[in-house]
Amino acid sequence: MIEHQTSADGTKIAFERTGEGPALIIIGGALNSRRSADMLVPLLAPHFTVYAYDRRGRGDSTDTPPYSSDREIEDLTALIDAAGGSAYTYGHSSGAILALEAAATGAPISKLAAYEPPYLTTQAPHEPWEAFRDRVQAAVDAGDRGAAVELFIRHTGSDFDEGMTSMPWWPALLGVAHTLPYDLTLTRDGSVPADKLSAIQIPTLGIYGGASPSWAGAAINAVAAAVPGMKQEKLDGQNHAVANEAVAPVLINFFS
Repeated sequence: MIEHQTSADGTKIAFERTGEGPALIIIGGALNSRRSADMLVPLLAPHFTVYAYDRRGRGDSTDTPPYSSDREIEDLTALIDAAGGSAYTYGHSSGAILALEAAATGAPISKLAAYEPPYLTTQAPHEPWEAFRDRVQAAVDAGDRGAAVELFIRHTGSDFDEGMTSMPWWPALLGVAHTLPYDLTLTRDGSVPADKLSAIQIPTLGIYGGASPSWAGAAINAVAAAVPGMKQEKLDGQNHAVANEAVAPVLINFFS
């Protein structure tokens, strides 16, 4: 059942809760909605009350411009309030950055797991991040969501194949393409905000895939150098699109 929680600026955040036990909020990355966690939620629900949500502007959530990463932190804080005032969080990619920065501001997160926050990426184009974000925004403003998605995929260093546009999941990407500038604002220039992250005082786990590009492990190392007591775990054979059956046991063990 879809529920809604009102954020500080009036944005309605859509979420679903499944299972019983301590609250665990899943935070998706770029081009994700709450549906992206559909295969992970059943693996976690026997152990936790799992919250999958649409970040602002996505799925069944509303939006209130202008965008600010602070507003996304307020959204997460509002969802934690709906979950009882404290929660575990698992963030993937830019969702991991959101979780880390929320914890650094004192959001009521009791434990945090971050999978490959996109810091220290080596595939970024040689242009200021604001300029690239604005190019993606311009494509969205022109109504060319496909171009925005293609720009972003190439920006990550992945190959773009025209055949992607005929895949059954392509319309879902187009549906959230207008939020790509939000994720680019979260990641900024890819530098690790070490001073900010040093304020995190909760148990934190950084996870990365053994088959991921070198930036992934480097990013986790850099975050661990900033976050007091942070632990790390490498998942052999996994990449940025981590398999649910590979990451679920790690999360269960960490949060239990």
